[in-house]
Amino acid sequence: MGSRISVFATFIISVLLLGLSGCGYNDLQGLDEDTKAAWSEVVNQYQRRADLIPNLVATVNGYAAHEKDTLEGVVQARAQATGIQVTPDTLKDPAAFEQFQKAQAGLSSALGRLIAIAENYPNLKADQNFRDLQSQLEGTENRIAVARKRYIEKVAEYNKGVRYFPTNLTAKFLLHLEEKPNFTVADEKAVAKPPEVKF
Repeated sequence: MGSRISVFATFIISVLLLGLSGCGYNDLQGLDEDTKAAWSEVVNQYQRRADLIPNLVATVNGYAAHEKDTLEGVVQARAQATGIQVTPDTLKDPAAFEQFQKAQAGLSSALGRLIAIAENYPNLKADQNFRDLQSQLEGTENRIAVARKRYIEKVAEYNKGVRYFPTNLTAKFLLHLEEKPNFTVADEKAVAKPPEVKF
């Protein structure tokens, strides 16, 4: 009788171990960490951009002080973008994620207006400090695009793990994981419309 229980216990343990290896527990944990790391890089690049803005505004202010509305708009947009507390929980809250995304889009728009001012001020365009800051800002925008692309890919991979069978059972019932929100385009209709070219 004792050997039967031993054989039965060994069988049950073997089945459980095999089941756990196919449940995707470790894979889901790894995907979750990958998305958090990718998100951290996105936030890091946005912070780098925010850190460049005070110097850029000060340089433009030296040449174009009467462009007060634009300069204040950039400062205000920066304050809104950096005022949003971003944590890993932001990834679980679609509303908070959307708020963060809108604040960053507002800052991008304000920066675009600030850079456009330079066209009206040849001395500003020629200023080495302005050119260096503009170059760093352009490089940061590229880094943001790359970081967002990596994050989008990691979220897609994670969301597949959360939704596909059999790992969805582990995600839902064991780990209580939900899909993570991803970056979206604010106005898809505007993006889908081809640009109008006028000569």
